[in-house]
Amino acid sequence: MFEKILSLVKQNAGSAIINNSDIPNEKNGEAVETTTHSIVDTLKNAIQSGNMPDVMNLFKNGSSNVSSSPLSQNMQGNLIQNLMQQFGLNNTQAGTVASSIIPSVLEKLVHKTNDPTDKSFDLSSIISHFGGANLDVSSVLNRLGSGGSGSSESGGISDSLKNIFGR
Repeated sequence: MFEKILSLVKQNAGSAIINNSDIPNEKNGEAVETTTHSIVDTLKNAIQSGNMPDVMNLFKNGSSNVSSSPLSQNMQGNLIQNLMQQFGLNNTQAGTVASSIIPSVLEKLVHKTNDPTDKSFDLSSIISHFGGANLDVSSVLNRLGSGGSGSSESGGISDSLKNIFGR
């Protein structure tokens, strides 16, 4: 899964990283990996901590405000901190990189996940991969299905999860 997301980041790294004079050319690969880790680590933490409403809202088909989603904001914040620490960028420089690349990568990821003709990503695999062995899908379904966050939406998050896991 990391490699697939890394590929998406590479495809979208143009002006944010590759053509950015604030990041030395010899550090472009490292900056791409740092960006990928920010995305992967935030998704993994959200799924493992049971923050399924934010995960489901991010991947909701037709989600129009990917950049303002809580997960996107967390990813951007993590990337800003990492770029400042690893590359010596100031907050403004790092913020410009993060606000440029994270939303574009997430938009592509969400699109690919929701496109039935594109088999490169699917939400079930993302949740299973990042959820790890400790993810109790039944517990998540029960919590969301019993008035938990997001169950009042049309179709509800629990219905979406049930469809994903065939339960």
